[in-house]
Amino acid sequence: MDKKKIDRINELAHKKKAEGLTEAELQEQAQLRQEYLASIRANFRQTLESIEYKD
Repeated sequence: MDKKKIDRINELAHKKKAEGLTEAELQEQAQLRQEYLASIRANFRQTLESIEYKD
C-alpha cells in the first residue's frame, strides 16, 4: 500500500474525530481500511512462509 493511501486513511480518521464524515467519506474510509488490512495480511503471510524450521 502506498503512502498516499495511508495518509488519506489518517486524514479521514482525524476528520472523523474533529467534525464527522459524510456517507461517501465513510465508505471511502472503509474501503481504504480493507485494502490496508489485506496488505498487512499479505505481508505477514509472506513473512511466515519465508520462515525455515531447523532441528
